[in-house]
Amino acid sequence: MATINGAGQAVKNRSAMGLAAGFAAAVAVLTTTLAAPTTAEARQRRYAGYAPAYSAIVIDAKTGQTLHAEAADAQRFPASVTKVMTLYLLFEQIEAGRFTLQSPLRVSAEAAAQPPSKVGVRAGSTITVEEAIRALVTKSANDVAVVVAENISGTEEAFGQLMTRRARAIGMSRTTFRNASGLPDAEQMTTARDLATLGRAIQDHFPRYWRYFQTYSFAYRGVNHRNHNRLLGRVEGVDGIKTGYTRASGFNLLTSARRGDRQIVAVVMGGRTGGARDARMRQLVETVFPRAYAGARTAPVIARAADPAPRQPQRIAVAAQVAVPGRGQPVAAPAPITPMAAAVITAGQTRGGASTGASAAAPVTASAQPHRQIIQAETAPPPAAAAMLATAASRPAPAPAPAPAVAPGNPNPRPGVLGTINNSQLTTASVATRPVQMASPGTAPVAETAPRRRGEWSIQLGAFPTESAAQETLQEAREATGRQLGAADPYTEKVEARGMTLVRARFAGFDRSAADAACRALKSKDFDCIPVRN
Repeated sequence: MATINGAGQAVKNRSAMGLAAGFAAAVAVLTTTLAAPTTAEARQRRYAGYAPAYSAIVIDAKTGQTLHAEAADAQRFPASVTKVMTLYLLFEQIEAGRFTLQSPLRVSAEAAAQPPSKVGVRAGSTITVEEAIRALVTKSANDVAVVVAENISGTEEAFGQLMTRRARAIGMSRTTFRNASGLPDAEQMTTARDLATLGRAIQDHFPRYWRYFQTYSFAYRGVNHRNHNRLLGRVEGVDGIKTGYTRASGFNLLTSARRGDRQIVAVVMGGRTGGARDARMRQLVETVFPRAYAGARTAPVIARAADPAPRQPQRIAVAAQVAVPGRGQPVAAPAPITPMAAAVITAGQTRGGASTGASAAAPVTASAQPHRQIIQAETAPPPAAAAMLATAASRPAPAPAPAPAVAPGNPNPRPGVLGTINNSQLTTASVATRPVQMASPGTAPVAETAPRRRGEWSIQLGAFPTESAAQETLQEAREATGRQLGAADPYTEKVEARGMTLVRARFAGFDRSAADAACRALKSKDFDCIPVRN
């Protein structure tokens, strides 16, 4: 019996030990569970005590009136919103004829070594101007920002000085730039009001290139990069423009939005998180829009600096087999064009005479200015060329070409600057309802809202916030693929989605196999495309 009792006691002891161990394990699990933060709690802890200086402003683009302001004139760090000025200067160079959208930009070791965000351009390679634009807009690529800076000014430091001069010229009185990317620099400062001025200026001065800020994604070297602006396509009317973040700046956002006849430009700086910044911008847009002016524009066009100083014509050399400068060294000056290569270049024409798409067949914009002509100054020609020029000079001068027609309300046009234009020329409706000629060989078809829809299939290139963005995508697609879309009928179609109106861009006139082939061709040119049965 004693033996049994002893065994029983042993069993009891083991049971007690098991219960104690189980209890301890339960306590340990509970303690671990309580100690492990949720994702939300981890985010809160990460930003605990993080309170970057906040600023905000909303400007009525039609009147220039300030509709909302909080610390709008206090200096802040711009972060990657800086790249809007980088793009401004790149657009300026394109209009001046120094670059086309297909011009190669050389990549230095300095540019390739920039910290993220980046697309990974390689030292010694090249990237086209258009690829650079899309990389800056979507990926906010720091490496590409330096590529642009060096190809325009030789060094990023010199480019920063140019950025500051241009900022002053357009009215950004409290802004100083030191680099092209917005990476941390204690001297690189701006204000919410100055960024709003920049957002208005880039639309006023370069309406042709505004569509790039509506790019949702960009494919480079097999990698697809989505736009960091999460409000694009999600908040009604938002059609650009740029986000930014550093630890010192907080989360920044420069936004443009249009609803009907109203348009605003808004800035939020110093958000604690990207989500908080976006929520605040969404709130401002929804709150302020009803107070925006719906009539004709009364605000003057943002002042514009004089055209870039004339310089010797330059060609960007391909970087293959060329020594790449190291960190801190300037990019070598591109090889000059030979004296006999001088030509009069009009907007939309490359030095070889090929169209870049900015031709008379381009979609109508609010600019009714004549084509800019850029006459490239030359040094003394060689003897043979001098003799040819002397012979030409002795001939009677041809009759001057008739002056281009001047748009009503703009009696003194200056290339590159919008004059005072009638309301009918500025409204979205006036642009959308005019037929848009698609640039292509032969007779170009007209984009229409009620196409014949020949064939059983269409192809869709995307759904866009505005009619103009959809039309421009159709034009770009035709230019990029040539014969592949030669017989197709371009058209747009409005659709309601998630409480907002989108505009589909489509080509009709295919059978299934032809639609698949067209989409393959478009995807090879970095367009989105899906076949759709009519």
